[in-house]
Amino acid sequence: MACVDPINKSWCLEQLCEANYQKLLRLVPDLLSIQNQAIGTAQQKMALQLHILDRSPFTMTIELNHRFEQRLDPLLLPAIKIRVYQDAKCAEVLSDHVRADVAKLFKDPSQSVAIMNYKWRLNYFLSKWLDHCLCADYQFQTEQLVAV
Repeated sequence: MACVDPINKSWCLEQLCEANYQKLLRLVPDLLSIQNQAIGTAQQKMALQLHILDRSPFTMTIELNHRFEQRLDPLLLPAIKIRVYQDAKCAEVLSDHVRADVAKLFKDPSQSVAIMNYKWRLNYFLSKWLDHCLCADYQFQTEQLVAV
C-alpha cells in the first residue's frame, strides 16, 4: 500500500478519524445499538465480525475482523481494535493484529512525532479497509444485532 505522509499530520489525523467514524456508521448503520456482536456479509466475501469490547456513555471499543477458516482454528484478521467516540464523532484505531496498542508501545510523551506517525499508519489502514468493505457492499443484518 502506498504511504501517504501529510505535512500537517495532526490535523489530517483528526480529519481521518472523523471520516472513519462516518464510514463505520455507513458500514454498520446500527453500530450504536449493537449489544455484544454482529456479523456482516457480502456476496462471495468472508464474513465481517464486530465485537463490542467495552461501552461507556460516550465511547465504545470494538473489534472488527474477517473470519478465515484454517483447518479447525479460525484466523481472525486484521482484528482491528477501534475506539468510537460518539460525542466527538470520530473513530480511532488502538491496535491491530500486527501492531500493539499505542499506549503500551509509547510510554514517553516526548515521542510525539513517532506516536503521531504510528497513529497515522493505523488509521490510514482502517480508512482503506473500510473503503474496501463499503465497496464490497457488506450488510449487517438487524436481527443479528441482539445480544448473544
